Amino acid sequence: MIFRTTTPRALLLSTPARLGAGVALAATIGSLAATAPWATAASTADAAHGSTVTTAATAKTSGPTTIYDSVSPGQIPAGQHVATYSDGPFQASTSSVQGRGNVLWIDTNGTNTHADALDVEPGDATPAGAAQWVNSKLTANPHGDAIVYTFKSDWSAVQGQINALPSWEQSHVKYWIADPTGTPHIVPGAAATQWYWGSSYDITAATPSFFH
Repeated sequence: MIFRTTTPRALLLSTPARLGAGVALAATIGSLAATAPWATAASTADAAHGSTVTTAATAKTSGPTTIYDSVSPGQIPAGQHVATYSDGPFQASTSSVQGRGNVLWIDTNGTNTHADALDVEPGDATPAGAAQWVNSKLTANPHGDAIVYTFKSDWSAVQGQINALPSWEQSHVKYWIADPTGTPHIVPGAAATQWYWGSSYDITAATPSFFH
């Protein structure tokens, strides 16, 4: 999410190849906005950017939920669901996500089990580190969930590590898979799929239960 290869994300955001879908995206977002069942929850996070505290119940829906993530949360449209960073070089402040819907705080290195999700990709947490993070997070909160983000190509390696954990822990893991085809979709078996990489933000389609 921050580093999709060993190249810093700041450089990736300026890559012309990632901007090629920009024209078509406007129409896609418009379609999503017209049909997606936006939730109404407002969220706050603790001072350490830990787990999101939902201040209003998210509406139950049958369709996908759209989430925006960015190293600059201020660029994300107001009122939308946001994913951003609890630590690392792009650590965000709580003030930067005010006026948004649900907020997912992402741990980039496996040290913050109070975060909602872990970023597993080159330069961030490793597959083995993901298993350790999941175990620590669920040991502390057995009734919670652990969201793990990774590339589709690396998913099997991550699962290989997490599948060594007790089965009850495996059942509380939600996979957030990057598969930037440019078309909204959710990869089978995943709880969410990051389908678009853009110059200002990325876009994810998530199952209705992703925030629960």
